[in-house]
Amino acid sequence: MNTNFDEVINRFGTNCAKWDGLVSEYGQEVIPLSVADMDLRAPQAIVNETVRMAQHGIYGYTELYPPYYEAVQRWMKRAYKWDIPQDWIVFSPRIVQAVSIILQKFTEIGDLVLMHSPAYQPIAKSITENGRELVESPLIYRNGRYEMNFEDMELSMQKGVKILLLVSPHNPTGRVWTGTDLTRIAELCMKYDVLIVSDDVHADFIRPGHEHTVIAKLSEEIAQRSIICTSPSKTFNLASLEISNIIIPNEKLRAIFKNGLIEAGIHNPTFFAVPICETAYTECDGWLEELKLYIEENIDYVKEFFTEHFPDLKIVESEGTYLLWVDCTSFDQKDERLKRWLLDESKVSVSMGTSFGQQGEGFIRLNVATSRVTLEEALQRMAATYHSVK
Repeated sequence: MNTNFDEVINRFGTNCAKWDGLVSEYGQEVIPLSVADMDLRAPQAIVNETVRMAQHGIYGYTELYPPYYEAVQRWMKRAYKWDIPQDWIVFSPRIVQAVSIILQKFTEIGDLVLMHSPAYQPIAKSITENGRELVESPLIYRNGRYEMNFEDMELSMQKGVKILLLVSPHNPTGRVWTGTDLTRIAELCMKYDVLIVSDDVHADFIRPGHEHTVIAKLSEEIAQRSIICTSPSKTFNLASLEISNIIIPNEKLRAIFKNGLIEAGIHNPTFFAVPICETAYTECDGWLEELKLYIEENIDYVKEFFTEHFPDLKIVESEGTYLLWVDCTSFDQKDERLKRWLLDESKVSVSMGTSFGQQGEGFIRLNVATSRVTLEEALQRMAATYHSVK
């Protein structure tokens, strides 16, 4: 296949949240390594299918038919060795929308919902925006690695937590939860009657030596209290096409969730969503393997560059995702000087750690799913200003 991921694609003028969002304040000078979409072209098979659909010229209502469910089934079996019946699969435009509906249908105003912190904020905010109380269980940062604090989780659950929102693999830290981690989570959720909602959107990006486990696979009992949120959006760079597949083994929970979709006015998928989802899951395996190798090389490049130019900054060992979580506390434990170094002086935009809550202060998140040329330019800019700002 030999996809040219080195191609630099101009995203300005496409209403791009990542690039155009900076223009009003900074012009077109800034390189963003922030928002978690890729600056890499989607697979050619998807581009071809999009063109074919666009040229049809009639963009009417759509519906879900067997090929969609079959494509999702095959992907879950091939990628995660998880055999699922078609009726477990529920289409939802976005995972964050699905989470809001889950909160509305399975909790009451003021109920406690648990997340690990640092926390992916769109999910965390969905808790508070829906009038529920966010309970944070801080991950333990030890020897350059993040671990769950199960004692803290249990203390929180004893207070009446209704839902655990699990991000698996974890964003922003890049941890891939082990089978042991997930088993201990499951035991606590069974003990305290907590519903597990797992956001597995980054699950297709697992680094060598690690393996993603869908928590619902652990046992039938766990499956019956689990809602698994999946999507091709991160994997194939399709975020704006609004495709997510919510997998709900429990028939009663599934019926309640489907009713929530109806109440929210969510029914027909967008015109492009279903055929592109089917194409992604049936024709793009080779592209994905090439992409993962390219991202792996980008990660190696960033690590080597940091060792040479920023030896005081520590990249947390990434086990999954195309995001790198960087400990910059030796530079400054506050955001102000980090922002001055990166955005004002280097003209590089990153995700600041505090955008993931107070647990992220002094950290930054880098998105390395971009062309090598772009990545090199951004890091060279950072190196040119590092010592003067420090």
